[in-house]
Amino acid sequence: MPGLSHDSYDIVVGIPSFNNETTIKYVVETAAIGLKQYFPSMRGCIVNADGGSTDRTKEMFYSASSNGVDLLSFIYEGISGKGSAMRSIMEKSKSYGAQAVLFLDSDLRSVEPFWIERLASPILEEGAAYVTPYYIRHKYDGTITNSICYPLNTALYGKKIRQPIGGDFGVGRELLEYYTTVPENTWRSDISRFGIDIWMTTSAVNEVKGSIYQAALGTKIHDVKDPGKQLGNMFKEVVGTLFSLMQKYEDNWKTVGDYSDSPIYGDVVTGIPEPLEVDLENMISKCYEGIHSQEDFIKDILGAKIARNLLLLGKSDAMIDDDLWVRIIYRIASGYRKLALRDRLIELLVPLYFGRVASFVSRTEKMTQEGAEEEIDKLLKKFVETKDELISIWEKSSE
Repeated sequence: MPGLSHDSYDIVVGIPSFNNETTIKYVVETAAIGLKQYFPSMRGCIVNADGGSTDRTKEMFYSASSNGVDLLSFIYEGISGKGSAMRSIMEKSKSYGAQAVLFLDSDLRSVEPFWIERLASPILEEGAAYVTPYYIRHKYDGTITNSICYPLNTALYGKKIRQPIGGDFGVGRELLEYYTTVPENTWRSDISRFGIDIWMTTSAVNEVKGSIYQAALGTKIHDVKDPGKQLGNMFKEVVGTLFSLMQKYEDNWKTVGDYSDSPIYGDVVTGIPEPLEVDLENMISKCYEGIHSQEDFIKDILGAKIARNLLLLGKSDAMIDDDLWVRIIYRIASGYRKLALRDRLIELLVPLYFGRVASFVSRTEKMTQEGAEEEIDKLLKKFVETKDELISIWEKSSE
């Protein structure tokens, strides 16, 4: 198979993969065009860290027309998961002396050459430490982001980053050093799986002095999922990592009272996201069943008032509004510091999350994309305005 022809590279494009034979070739070819078009004088390569795919992912990677850009595919070591793949790419990038490492999801169908420029130029030309994506997504795509990661992380750390777990990132040299030198036990956790994105973003906000940019990438089209049917392990790994980091950075977020926008690099590109159908009745049903199967635990964790509000919800209207949702998140996040309770807390939160998403879908079914976005920002402001309540709950639960 082809390999790298040089010992050093200025820009590395990393693509984690697992059974992505139908999409990875397009991602590679698009990235190669971007590297040649926007950074012709720089040495670039495309590196694929694969999780042992059983399909033709590796063959399709190497079959891509790379326009002279070096390609390397390998099977990473460690815990099976996206985080381990990204770690291995960063370690190789560090050894190559890369000044910028760009990550692209392997299931992308909307990636364009200009993505490479917008993820890399803030680092190479503006001195940014980290670049997150700024997409146009369907209003029901990215519900973990919209319900928890975006509003909560903004309220906690004071940086408004719209897609903290977007998957397509730019990493500068300073953060590359940090990510590759954290203690080994850091990787023996959900950070090696789907927790990687929220860990990278939260670490960027808290660990380095360099600025964080958002790259305007237009529409994101990928393999979307109905949040009520295909949640899998992602919810546990992402949300659990977010809550764990609250403990690590407690001294930081307690002093943050407001938030500022992270600059957007490039003109915001318009587009129409692919349709996404969600089963509203299914989410309502799962919320109702989850509440009534854990009544005692809900009372213990969330308190009598919240429990009473939840138990009053009926089979056909088990939906959770913004006020109730914020109070639930603050209590579960505070309780997550108790290691013995972590699995049960996530088990409790999942059906409540379905109720929160059901409420959002019900309210926004007839809204435009812009109207739905305004609803998400209202939730963000609710988190910010009630942050003193989080601090109070946090301190009481640690007594």
